[in-house]
Amino acid sequence: MGAQKSDVEQLRYWRENNDRKSREVLDIWLNGLWLKVNSLGNEKFLVLEQVCLAALDCHIPNVAETCIESLSQSFPSSLRVRKLHAMYFEAKEDFGTATDILNSIIKADETNSAARKRKVAVLKAQGRTVDAIKELTDYLKIFMADVEAWQELAELYISEQDFSKAAFCVEELILHNPHNHLLHQRYADIKYTIGGLENLETARSYYSQALKINPKNMRALYGLYLTSSALSTSAKCSSQRKKEAAKLVERSLKEIKKRYSEANLMVTALAALEI
Repeated sequence: MGAQKSDVEQLRYWRENNDRKSREVLDIWLNGLWLKVNSLGNEKFLVLEQVCLAALDCHIPNVAETCIESLSQSFPSSLRVRKLHAMYFEAKEDFGTATDILNSIIKADETNSAARKRKVAVLKAQGRTVDAIKELTDYLKIFMADVEAWQELAELYISEQDFSKAAFCVEELILHNPHNHLLHQRYADIKYTIGGLENLETARSYYSQALKINPKNMRALYGLYLTSSALSTSAKCSSQRKKEAAKLVERSLKEIKKRYSEANLMVTALAALEI
């Protein structure tokens, strides 16, 4: 057993490991750390930022405001502190003030990715999906390699039922991570939703690829069954393609039944062990 970490060491450990742990951070702060924060040297400012974010997560604005005021006194021109200020107003649903602050950050530093992302979050919080899409599209013109942004843009397009553009975003994600079976499955889902012979064939191909990467992907297997079924009955499909699709229907359905049967046996066995 290792020695128990001090409160400051625990906070440092969470920061270094990117663990938010908001409730735990606040508990440490409120249980007495706030009284001795000035004795922490330069680490004081990292702790104040950490506590501020935790307070915003837990909807305790007075703690967040105290941290921001302290940080602002030490760093009056800091864009990083200004972003916390914007998040504070965002949490209070004062979206106008939050947007004004974020715009001032972007004006001072056009490459400030954090401020641009927060602006997208503010627009989403207001239900302004179209504006959020425009802002995120502009962001990706500068930060083209941001995988999380492409994923968010895909979800926004899906929420607007603009499936063709959502498919383009997922294509970008696949280029960044070609071995992620969930991305291939997601792309296939979108193509299946769009429909039409060409899209169904593409969807079937990507469901197959998802299964090749991860044979346990049940959703991809079911997608393979659905696309093959649709193709086997399509009037636009040639007789040869219909036969190939029918074979895939039979194989995928057999595999689906097999897996459900194995799952049921497993449940029965576990139930027997509990008895």
